[in-house]
Amino acid sequence: MNLGIIFGLFLILVFLGIPIAMVLCFLGILPNLLNPWFPADTAYIIRAMISGVNSFPLMAVPMFILSGNIMARGKISDKIFEFFSYFIADKRAGLPIATVITCLFYGAISGSGPATCAAVGSMTIPIMTEFGYDKSFATALVACAGALGVIIPPSIPLIFYGQSAGLSVSDLFIGGILPGLLFGLMLIIYAYYYCLKNGEDREKLKEYSRKVRIKGFLNLFKSSFFALLSPLIILGSIYSGIASPTEAAVISVFYSLFIGLFIYKSIKIGDIYYIFKDSVKTYGGILFIIAGATAFARVLAFMKAGLVISNLITNVVSSKIGLLIIINILLLFVGMIMDTSPAILILTPIFMPIISSYGINPIHFGLIMVVNLAIGFVTPPVGVNLFVASSLSDLPLEKIMVKALPFIIVFIIALLLITFIPQISLLLVGGK
Repeated sequence: MNLGIIFGLFLILVFLGIPIAMVLCFLGILPNLLNPWFPADTAYIIRAMISGVNSFPLMAVPMFILSGNIMARGKISDKIFEFFSYFIADKRAGLPIATVITCLFYGAISGSGPATCAAVGSMTIPIMTEFGYDKSFATALVACAGALGVIIPPSIPLIFYGQSAGLSVSDLFIGGILPGLLFGLMLIIYAYYYCLKNGEDREKLKEYSRKVRIKGFLNLFKSSFFALLSPLIILGSIYSGIASPTEAAVISVFYSLFIGLFIYKSIKIGDIYYIFKDSVKTYGGILFIIAGATAFARVLAFMKAGLVISNLITNVVSSKIGLLIIINILLLFVGMIMDTSPAILILTPIFMPIISSYGINPIHFGLIMVVNLAIGFVTPPVGVNLFVASSLSDLPLEKIMVKALPFIIVFIIALLLITFIPQISLLLVGGK
């Protein structure tokens, strides 16, 4: 069966709104149905699907989803936001900056963009609006800052990439630190410029600052200490070699349960059932996508998709710079129409031989891929974070998109820096 027909059918079915897992499974079986001599028969596809989800590193994904849901129910992000607001609420762009920093910290707990957007936005959008910021700006800021959740480690997409590329997830997490901080810094710079240009209600901000400061630094520090400690425990256990990413994910579940039940008492025993139920529903969909994407990737391997695409690209470009530009354009487009998980699971096996032939470091490329797809969280038609933020603020997507556009431009500038300065991704990994 022709490779172009497979990809054409894929795009048509996705645009028709058919669930991505069903599309992947159908296209995995289709070549053998049309040609019984094709080696990937139904039995092979089923075995590939089972082997695709039978993976120790992938066990980290449901654990981080569960941990993020526990933290969200426990209002952990609220405590982080209040702590940083204590220092900068009355400064220029203080509340937007505190929102970005909170997203960085919460992203280092949940590993998910939409979860970060929902958990942080539910508190910060009403506060920023109440104290004088334009509601559409506040909503766009949260939607874009929420995307930091998949760049800053521990990142669920980086786990998928490591699994697909056969790389150390710990090295990928270390590589993601500086790109995540760079994205956060770029958001802060634009938020500062926006507030400088459009002005702020200084009296209202001073009022909010007094409200926070009246609680006292020691009380706020005690209240937020265990929340601030969360990412340090998770990432510290990975980078120190005490635990693998999967084991650290399990640690994060028990830690978040402990502080939610016994320290902050923001979770009741009866809430645990609903937290587990929501987590299973979230991961259940992802699990079928992983299984379908693994089988589909095997079919593409039989059809020599990597070789065909490699030849197409090498006929167009002959330099590493040209290759990186084409891949970035392609990934930005993919991020607009497809969720992060299937995109990584499908494209990684195709791109790995191509980047290897051009001498591109696979860790560096992994960060390029994840950053591109993170931008997809705030670009329509998929734009998951836009929908999450819209539901939090009751604003139409069009209004949010107008304010989000400058943030997206800032993201693309950061993407170009990460693409063409590999040391941003590789410095902490030792340039491996």
